[in-house]
Amino acid sequence: QVQLVESGGGLVQPGGSLRLSCTASGRTASSYAMGWFRQPPGKEREFVATISWSGGSRDYADSTKGRFTISRDNAKNTVYLQMNSLKPEDTAVYYCASSAYRATASNSKDVYQYWGQGTQVTVSS
Repeated sequence: QVQLVESGGGLVQPGGSLRLSCTASGRTASSYAMGWFRQPPGKEREFVATISWSGGSRDYADSTKGRFTISRDNAKNTVYLQMNSLKPEDTAVYYCASSAYRATASNSKDVYQYWGQGTQVTVSS
């Protein structure tokens, strides 16, 4: 089992930045792909970014490409999401996810078995 705990959410003005962190405990997540997803109010959960076990491969949703950066520190069992140039439409609950078996990056919710509790990000003036 892997437990994931997100932190770093909050209220930010449009154009601002936030950095989310997700720390894994229990069985190591460092050998597996990890991802960030989000769920805007009244909508389904959607893909944001993913990273391979080594950090050598990353992928982003079109809506976040060029503004968000995913990274990981396997020594700390932590994955990060740096979010810049935030827009009101980025408002959502952000979830960290870890795969139990897949090492390569994936934008599919189906490959992730472990999920954090979510952290709220609100972009508003």
